[in-house]
Amino acid sequence: MINDISAGKLDEQMFKIVAHHQVPYIMMHMKGNPETMMQNTTYNNLTKEVLFYFSERIAKARSFGINDLIADPGFGFSKTVDQNYELFNNMELFKNLDIPLLVGVSRKSMIQKKINTTAEESLNGTTALHAIAIQKGASILRAHDVKEAFETISLLQNLKFH
Repeated sequence: MINDISAGKLDEQMFKIVAHHQVPYIMMHMKGNPETMMQNTTYNNLTKEVLFYFSERIAKARSFGINDLIADPGFGFSKTVDQNYELFNNMELFKNLDIPLLVGVSRKSMIQKKINTTAEESLNGTTALHAIAIQKGASILRAHDVKEAFETISLLQNLKFH
């Protein structure tokens, strides 16, 4: 599996390598690079632009023969705290991409800043967002607290969502 924070934008050989090895490929949304991403938080319509980004990146990956794709909205990457929640609120729209959705919010600053806590003390917030992410269509949770994430998933499997 390859987890690429730039969806092929920082390495022009990425799609060729993934296609050659035929491994699952996680493509994340980010504008710029890790050094400049937080200066790139201006959007006209955040959700629409992120969905367009993925549509474009998925089409390019498919043109290389890559089929095992996973989308990661990139919470915390090129987004302010409020923008992270805006994107999270619209997460069910990512089902339209027709590929699995990976959500990585575990112990992130988007939780810490809203409830005035530290990474070490943000498990409750993480668990709450994990539960909602699953309800909104997340297929994969990237988590620091695996036992707790597994328990959340196990409980939610007993519930029916519309």
